Formats: sequence, structure tokens, C-alpha cells
Amino acid sequence: MLANAWLIPLFPLLAFVLLVAFGRQLKEASAYVGILATAASFIVALRVFFERFAGGAEDYLNNSFNWLTYAGQKITMGYEVTQLNAMMLVIVTLVSLLVNIYSKGYMHGDDRFPVFYQYLALFTFSMLGVVLSPNILQLYIFWELVGVCSFLLVGFYFFKPEARAAAKKAFIVTRVGDVGLFIALALIFWWVGSFNYDDIFAKVQAGGIEEWKITLIGILVFVGAMGKSGQFPLHTWLPDAMEGPTPVSALIHAATMVAAGVYLVARMYDLYLASPVATEVIAYVGGFTAIFAASIGLTQRDIKRVLAYSTVSQLGYMMLALGAASAAGYVAGTFHLMTHAFFKALLFLGAGSVIHAVHTQDIFEMGGLWKKMRITGTVFLIGCLAIAGIPPFAGFWSKEEILNATLASGRYDLFIMAVIAASFTAFYMFRLFFLTFTGTPRTDNSHAHESPSVMTVPMLVLAVLAVLAGLINTPWKQVLGDWLTNNFTLYTNGHGGEHHGPMWVTALAIAVSVAGIALAWVMYGKGRIPSGKEGMLYRLSFRKYYVDEIYDILFVEPLRALGKAMNWIDHAIVDGLVRLVARAAQGIGGIGARMQDGKVQTYGTIAFIGLVLLLAGLTIAGGYVEQWRTIFSQS
Repeated sequence: MLANAWLIPLFPLLAFVLLVAFGRQLKEASAYVGILATAASFIVALRVFFERFAGGAEDYLNNSFNWLTYAGQKITMGYEVTQLNAMMLVIVTLVSLLVNIYSKGYMHGDDRFPVFYQYLALFTFSMLGVVLSPNILQLYIFWELVGVCSFLLVGFYFFKPEARAAAKKAFIVTRVGDVGLFIALALIFWWVGSFNYDDIFAKVQAGGIEEWKITLIGILVFVGAMGKSGQFPLHTWLPDAMEGPTPVSALIHAATMVAAGVYLVARMYDLYLASPVATEVIAYVGGFTAIFAASIGLTQRDIKRVLAYSTVSQLGYMMLALGAASAAGYVAGTFHLMTHAFFKALLFLGAGSVIHAVHTQDIFEMGGLWKKMRITGTVFLIGCLAIAGIPPFAGFWSKEEILNATLASGRYDLFIMAVIAASFTAFYMFRLFFLTFTGTPRTDNSHAHESPSVMTVPMLVLAVLAVLAGLINTPWKQVLGDWLTNNFTLYTNGHGGEHHGPMWVTALAIAVSVAGIALAWVMYGKGRIPSGKEGMLYRLSFRKYYVDEIYDILFVEPLRALGKAMNWIDHAIVDGLVRLVARAAQGIGGIGARMQDGKVQTYGTIAFIGLVLLLAGLTIAGGYVEQWRTIFSQS
């Protein structure tokens, strides 16, 4: 079955082609094309995963063919199946399948229903292409296609100015990061002579590249990952991407675009293990982003924006773990990527169910929805417990892995950052839950009702995964960790993912999460403590520390002014010179045309004037006439 892994992205691609050709005729039946395609991909991905899992680290597949030859080097295309991407294939196809099913209910009645499913199919195909790529050049091609799909989906409601602006912002900001990745590609080919992962890692491990070159490549690759995974300072596009339909938000935040950045760092981990500086950069950028985004999530009112900032924070958490530069950090980061995909997709689909019922995204206009939406409320609570890190939910196990990995690395500042981010997460997620589902309705929500089964069933599946998925890698049985770390024997002497942290770490993780939940209950469940809305810190957090405004001052306005200046130069000077030449030619032509009017009087006058001018010239020239005559006679 490993050899048939190429079928996994093929099904969504075929769905995209079919929907482009026949979507208008199929109308809302387009959903079945998307659902069947992703279901087929999921089945194949599941079989590939179990075959890869049973085969161990040695059962490795890389099917590549020569695409072209440049400077004597062969550039290949193809697909590969490793431990990491076998896991990712299941995550991407499963979440995409559930989002496709959910969207059938959520997008019902939308005029562009078939177009939405076209974009979903292309988006899924693109991410699967990223995952299956056996070299970084092929990954880059699909990486950019993922960016295009996000532009289309974020701007799906293009008739809204906010959606158009968000789509452009997402495209431009992520392109900034992609410049770093593109430069890294050029340097890799220059210094390694190949884009293949195996060739890159072999040369690194053989000492064929100086450490400063490895560091430079690693940092540039990470810059690309920062753009896709919303790491500070390239995080600003991700919350604005909430202008797209909510199922899109679930797919982007759980299993496709933002996961691509973390996946890239994990896929290049053999290179990062050879560069302590690069891993330091990853760790501290991730740690800062985790706290920074979480602190913004404390005060947001839009239900989807709270979840968006939680995504940025959780991605920072994953980067922090990967920056620990050990197999334990690798396992923790990728494990949290898996658990996060399930509970974050659950939370976004739950938010979509709420929005579908109350037609508002402001959590301060909600309240009391638990009685009207028991299924949505229950699964949303499960998602909140999972992301807060409460046992035995999935997020608890992966967060504990991150805390243990950072502690084992000896960088206690990273450990403290992880603990702070965890406490913030528990607080703002249960602030969101209490304001939305508990208390009394703050506006009229008498029309609110539970979503149809086509929307609730995918949420129930994700809720089960949010509870059970963490059991694949517990401290006493690290099934996932043992499997994933088999290929890191060079740096970790094998099985580096098996790290049993001290019990006080577990106790601390639970304590900070419970404290965050308790504080949220007192402040927003019971309303006994004022939230300090008038305070400076509250305003800073609510306005996202004015990062967007700072970017406007530093980059947007100067570039806009430069654009206006260049536009004026183009029209006034460049086009002006062209117009001047044209008008001069027209003027001279007009004079000539008036001279040739066919009248004898005009010709006689011109001849007379010409004769007078000639005589005047000869008179003024004086003695020079004789000199000219002598010169001409000698010649």
C-alpha cells in the first residue's frame, strides 16, 4: 500500500477538476464529490499509516523520477512515506473529510456552494502535496499553492471589503516569509547540490557543510515557516483570516496552512539538530509567540478571533518544543501538532455551530446557549478541556511532553514561558466558554437551536479524538514517541523521545490549568471580579499591542506614499515626455500639412521667404563664403 500513496492527493485533485467542469450543474450535490474524494484519500492514508507503523523505521519508501538536469545535477519529483508524513496524511485527510461533511450543512443555501467545494478540494490536494514531497523544491511548489488556496478561501466572501483585505493581507504577509524559504532553497542547491531531503541530511551528518551555513539555511527555512504558522512578527494575517467561512478556519487552523510551517521545521529536523543557534531562534520565537498571542486572546470579543489567537499561541508552543533540539522535543512538537489538529478543528466547528444559530460572533452578545445547544455546548467544553491541558484529554498529554522536553533541555526560561502560556490558555478558553454557554442570554437568542446532524456528527467524531488521541503517547507507553524517533539515532542515541519527567511537572501543569479555569469562572461565570476593561493593559491586549498600527506606520504608509510618488512620476514625467514627443510631431506635421495646400500664392511666398533667409545668411557669413568656396573647389 505504501507504493499507492500517490493516490491520496489524486482523489482531491480529481474532485477539483470535476467540480470545475460540472459544479454549476451539480449545485449542492457538489458536496458529495468532495466528501467521497476525501473519504477515499482518508482510507488510503489510514492503510498507508498502519503499514508504515507496522514496518518500523526501516520500511521507508521514496519513489522519485528525474524531472530535469541543471548544472550537472538531477532534480527529481515524486513522493515519499516516512513516519512523520504517514501521521500527517491521516491528520490532513481526516480533518478535511469532517470539514467537507460539516460544510454541507453550514454552507447550505450559499450561491457559490460548488465554488467553495472546488477550493476545499484544491486546498486539501495542496497540503497533501506538501506532506508527500520527497524534496524541498517540490514542497515549495505545493507550499505556494497552499498560499493561493488560502487567498481564495479567506476571500471567499469577496463582496465584503473586510474579506478582500484579509485575503490580500494573508497572501502578502506569508509571501514575506516565503522569500526566506526561497533564498534557503537557492543556498541549499548551491552548497549541497541537491534538493532531496536525504542528500541534504547526509551531507550535514557527514560534516560536508560548515555550521554557519547550516545555521543560515535553518533560520531562512524557519522564516518561511514563521509566515505560514503565524509566528511573531508574521502573525498578523492569521486572526484576520477569520473573514472566511468558519469551516475554512477549521481547516486552515487545524490541518493545512498553519500546520505546514510546523511540519516543515519537523521535516528538516536532522538539519536543525546540527545547528544550536537555529534551534535557539526557533525556541525563543516560539516561546515569545505563545505568550504574546495568548495575552491577546485574553480580551478579544469575537469568538473566532479568540480561537485564532489560541492557534497562534499553540503553534508557538509547538515551535518552542521543536527548539528544544532533542528527540523529546521533536516528539512533543509533532505530538501536539496531532492533538491540536483534533481539538482545534472541534472548537472551530463548534464556533461555527454557534454562529449558525445566533448569527453573531460577539461572545458578549451570547450567553445561556447551553440549554439550547446541548450537543454543541458539550463538544465545545471537551475542546476547551483538551486545549487547557486537563487530564485525560488529548491536550494534557502533549502539553506535558512539551513541558518535560523544555525542562530536560536545561533551558528553564523556556520551561517558564511554556507554563505561563499554559495558564493563559486555560483562562481565555474558559472565558470564551462561560460567556458563550453559561449565564443568562445577553441578547434575544430565542431563535437559537441545535445544528443539524450533518454538522454535529463531525463535531462528535472530533470530540472523541480530543479525548482519546493523547493515549497514543502517555508517559508509561510512548508508542508514538518510540516510532517517530527511530530515525534520530545519530544525535540522540535512539529513543530520545522516551523522557519521563518528574511528577511535580505534571502537578504544576494541572495546577496552572485549573487555576486559569477557576479565575475565568469567578470573573466571567459568576461575574464577581471586574475584568478591568478600562485599564491600560486591557486596552493594549484588546488592540493587539497596536502591532497592525505600527506596521501601517513603518511599512504600509511609506510604501503607499512611494507607490503614489512612482505613479505620479510614471504619469507626469514618463508619460508626459512621450506625450510631448507625440504632440511635437503632430505640431510639425500640422505645419507641413498647412504648407502643402496646393495654392500657388503659398508656394511663391515660401520660396520668397526662403530666398530672403538665404541671402541674409550669406550676408552675415561675410568672408567665410570665399573660404567655403575654396574648400569645395579643392575637394
